[in-house]
Amino acid sequence: MANYSNPTHIFSRKLWVKALILPLTIAIALLLLPLPSQAASGGRIGGGSFRAPSIPRTGGYGGGYRGGYGRSYRGGYGSGIGFPFILPIFGFGGGGLFGFLILMSIVGVILNSVRGGVNGNNAPYDNPAIASASASARETVNMVQMQIGLLASAKHLQSDLRRLASSANTATTSGLQTVLQETTLSLLRQPELWVYANLETGDVPFQAAESTFNRLSITERSKLTKELTSNVSGQVNTAQAGRAQSGEADLTNEYIAVTVLVASKSKLSLSNSNTSEGLKNSLQKIGSISSTDLMALEVIWQPEALGDVLTAEELVTAYPNLKHL
Repeated sequence: MANYSNPTHIFSRKLWVKALILPLTIAIALLLLPLPSQAASGGRIGGGSFRAPSIPRTGGYGGGYRGGYGRSYRGGYGSGIGFPFILPIFGFGGGGLFGFLILMSIVGVILNSVRGGVNGNNAPYDNPAIASASASARETVNMVQMQIGLLASAKHLQSDLRRLASSANTATTSGLQTVLQETTLSLLRQPELWVYANLETGDVPFQAAESTFNRLSITERSKLTKELTSNVSGQVNTAQAGRAQSGEADLTNEYIAVTVLVASKSKLSLSNSNTSEGLKNSLQKIGSISSTDLMALEVIWQPEALGDVLTAEELVTAYPNLKHL
C-alpha cells in the first residue's frame, strides 16, 4: 500500500494539482470574461483596509487604498488547510467572473497550504505571534457584488454620486459606510427605473480577501473608458478643464449602470435579486452594514461624461450577468 505521507508522494500530487489548475483556469477565464464593448466613461468612490484583526505585528500590513487596499496578510502555516472553505454562491445572478475569481482565491490558499505542508512543520506554532496569525487566517470575508441597470432618466442618481464623490470622507470606515448608505438610498428611491440587476456573493479566506477584492474592482473599472470622477481613500479627482467633463448624458442615452462591491466581516443573508422586491430587500441589507463590519467598498457607475451614451447593447455586453427584472 502506498505511503501517502511520504514527501515524494505529496510533492508529486502538488505538481499534478498545479498542472491541472493552470489550463482549467485559462479555459474558464476565456468563457467568463465579458466581451469587449464601447463602454462609456464613469465615476468611482471607494476605499478600505484589509488589516488582520487583533494580531501582534512586527511590521505594518500597509494601510489605506492607493489603487489597491493596503498590503494583505500573507502566509500559511502548518501542514493542514486548517480553516473552512465556503464556496461562492452562484445562484443569484447566474455566476460568472465574480464566482470564478472567488473560487480561484480559495484554490490559491489551498495550494499555499499544501506547499506549507510539504516545506514546513509544526515548529511555527511554538511562536505565539505566528500561531495568532494562523488563527486569523481561518477567518473569512464576505464579498458582495451588486449590479443594477437603470433607465437613463435616473439622473438624480448620477447627481447624488457626484455629490458623494466631492464631499465624502473615504479615508475612514465611517465615511465609507456613509457612502454605502447614501448610494443604496439613492437606488432605493427610484425603483420604477430599475430594469436589470445581478447579485453575487461568496466567502473568501481572509488572507486572499484583499487580492480578490482588487481583482473584482479592476474588472469593473476596466469597463470604463476613463474615470472622470473619483474619490478613493480621501483622494478626490475630477475632470480638469480642457478634458472631458462630467455631466448629463446625451439625450439618446438609454441606461445607467451602477456596481456596488462590498467586503464585509459579517455574512449577509441576501434575497434573490431577480425581482424588484428581492432587489429592494438586498439593497436595504447591504446599506445597513455597520462601519465595524465594512472592510472595503467600491461604487462604480457609468456613463459620467457630458454627452456620453450607454446603449442597451453596450450594457448587456459589458454586464452579461444582468437579469431582466
